[in-house]
Amino acid sequence: MVALIIGMLVCVGLALAVVALVAVPARRDGRDLLTSKGEEVVSALKERQQSARQRLERDDTEDGEAATDTDVSPTVPVDPARS
Repeated sequence: MVALIIGMLVCVGLALAVVALVAVPARRDGRDLLTSKGEEVVSALKERQQSARQRLERDDTEDGEAATDTDVSPTVPVDPARS
């Protein structure tokens, strides 16, 4: 088990080294890290996140107040034998 964890840590270390050697200098030179298709995917995800957030805010304002954890009291059965 220890060997597996050490192996995983070595792999993560190698991945970080590759990123440091390739991506960081490319970013400093002003080159994009993603292809044009990758940029489109990221922008689409940002738009979906923004629209979902707006829907949640709109739903909260339509309900009056946002529901909180204190609004709902849990019903826990009480065992009289344990009291």
